[in-house]
Amino acid sequence: MPLIGYARVSTEDQTPLPQSEALQTAGCVEIFEEHASGGNRARPVLARVLERVQSGDTLVVVRIDRLARSLSHLLEVIERLEAKGAFFRSLQDPIDTASPQGKFTLQVLGAAAEFERALIRERTKAGLASARAKGRVGGNPGLRAKDPAALRKVRLARQDGYMERLNETAQDWVPHVRRLRPDMAWEDLLRIINGPLPPDRHWTQSRLLRGVKAYVRDGFLPAEVLGRAGRRETDDRLPAIVAAIKGADPEITLQEICDRLESMRERTPRGRASWQPSSVKMLLERAERLGLLKSAHQQQS
Repeated sequence: MPLIGYARVSTEDQTPLPQSEALQTAGCVEIFEEHASGGNRARPVLARVLERVQSGDTLVVVRIDRLARSLSHLLEVIERLEAKGAFFRSLQDPIDTASPQGKFTLQVLGAAAEFERALIRERTKAGLASARAKGRVGGNPGLRAKDPAALRKVRLARQDGYMERLNETAQDWVPHVRRLRPDMAWEDLLRIINGPLPPDRHWTQSRLLRGVKAYVRDGFLPAEVLGRAGRRETDDRLPAIVAAIKGADPEITLQEICDRLESMRERTPRGRASWQPSSVKMLLERAERLGLLKSAHQQQS
């Protein structure tokens, strides 16, 4: 199975060369290098790697901390890989999700993470109960007095917390927004983003717009993505959606596109709920004629 390597260093002064050499020795056919903080989950190269990985591939890193700095992020990335039928391996850690031992290690890590979260919840509850028993009133005195400096500090903290939560899901939506906006309407973009995600991770349009505006404000996305989508002919809408799905995953099969369209509850050109590969093929050919999709020759060049 193809091995895809990911090497990361934190600053421009550091070099990923030792990691890349180790990954090459391990047999990686492709190696992606990135200069970025491990605490930043919205890393563009990592997002590109996770889009590139296909079923049967294995994402390889030298050490776990090159991929993630927190257990929750590590488990999130591995979950995304498993959803695509791909695997994860760390050369210097006992994790290889293609092996029974590696899967067991991952299960232990997941159980440890859940145990840690439960302990934090219990300690917080116990601390609050103890404080109340001693007559202490919770909360910030500055907030109770409506001090402007305290209010501003809380507002900034909430904003930082929101951006941190947003970064945890950036891989789900940022690549699609960057690639498809403003050419595609928000409603159709939302269906494409939600298509491969489990129901509990689905986005609403208002939540997506809020996140995009926050990323534009902080310079993570260009302002053009908020531009008004041009009017598209009714007959061009389905080819545009199919082209967007194909563009996000060039190796996706016709049947997989059918399954994706059905999960999006998109109707066929004849108004049916069930899709056939022949219909998808026809729409892809139309998308290519409309210039919405690169030809196979263009994709290889």
